[in-house]
Amino acid sequence: HDDPTMIKTLEELINSDAMDNKYDGVNNVFKATDIPLDDPGVMGLFAGTEVLGITPEDIDGCPLGCLGVPEFGTDFVIQMVIDTKPKTLSDLIRISGLSHGTDVWLNNAQTLIEEGKATISTAICTRDDIMTYLINKGVESEESFTIMERVRKGTVAKGKCKEWSQFKKDMLEHDVPEWYIWSCERIKYMFPKAHAAAYVMMAYRIAWFKVFQPLAYYGAYFSIRATAFSYELMCMGKEKLEFYMAEIRKKGDAASKKEQDTLKDMRIVQEMYARGYDFMPIDIYRAKAHRFQIIEGKLMPSIDSIEGLGDKAADAVVDAAVQGRFLSKDDFRDRTKVSKTVIDLMDKLGLFGDIPQSNQISLFDF
Repeated sequence: HDDPTMIKTLEELINSDAMDNKYDGVNNVFKATDIPLDDPGVMGLFAGTEVLGITPEDIDGCPLGCLGVPEFGTDFVIQMVIDTKPKTLSDLIRISGLSHGTDVWLNNAQTLIEEGKATISTAICTRDDIMTYLINKGVESEESFTIMERVRKGTVAKGKCKEWSQFKKDMLEHDVPEWYIWSCERIKYMFPKAHAAAYVMMAYRIAWFKVFQPLAYYGAYFSIRATAFSYELMCMGKEKLEFYMAEIRKKGDAASKKEQDTLKDMRIVQEMYARGYDFMPIDIYRAKAHRFQIIEGKLMPSIDSIEGLGDKAADAVVDAAVQGRFLSKDDFRDRTKVSKTVIDLMDKLGLFGDIPQSNQISLFDF
């Protein structure tokens, strides 16, 4: 789980000198746990894109602002959010329960919500729901617990619960609706509410940064969550980015795993551009090996966002840069041991500025 790392990185960014705010990390420290869990701005991400100041058309038709929010950023969960229209943190916790269960949403709660028999508040979403609901209906508490256990493990769905006909009879006698029993009979695995709550509270805090501290959010996301970030494909402006996105989309199912991962990261970059934020060219003397930095209101990508530059090579570049300026590209290669292919790419991307090819001085230079 990257979320704790994300939160720690976001706190560090907010408390750093890079941000123009009241926090200094010493006397005035920003803590993510101070973020309120009922912020209307954050809930706005789950209702549309307005809170980000953009339209769905700006981000290829994605109707919500929760791309890149842990637990809620995949197309599958975005569709669940559209179907369930969450209004509160507790609704989000219920959606998380639904998305982690097996046969709890598809062919189950989704159908009941579509048919108007249940809502996000009444559908079965986490294992605890069953026991508390049945006890409230007056079913004996030990029996309520046993029913929850049999349902959540999928014993009922697999037809292996010997007492089910008796349980069903008891439930009907206590006015448990038919649809509720039908739902119980389909569940194969259920998520505990405490896990859903812990995940969603972290996701919610990360979402808060997305709304109110966008540069910190995108910087942390690209440093930690992005798996296929490419300086060459993503940092050369919106038009180039969208051209490459269209190229991958054209391939459809034929796109490789790496291309699909790249597209996932590209969608977040596209959203960042749409919100009016931009990247700053990599400066080989200032860039960090693995972390994006906020500099003058822009993001400077990390050295390892350059295609072909692995972790070790990125560290080597940063270590060499600390030792002093590079006299030439040959000097850069000797000191960093970076491959010629990567150096040629860096050159093509203009990262060497006016550094000459070699240390030799030609007579014609005078």
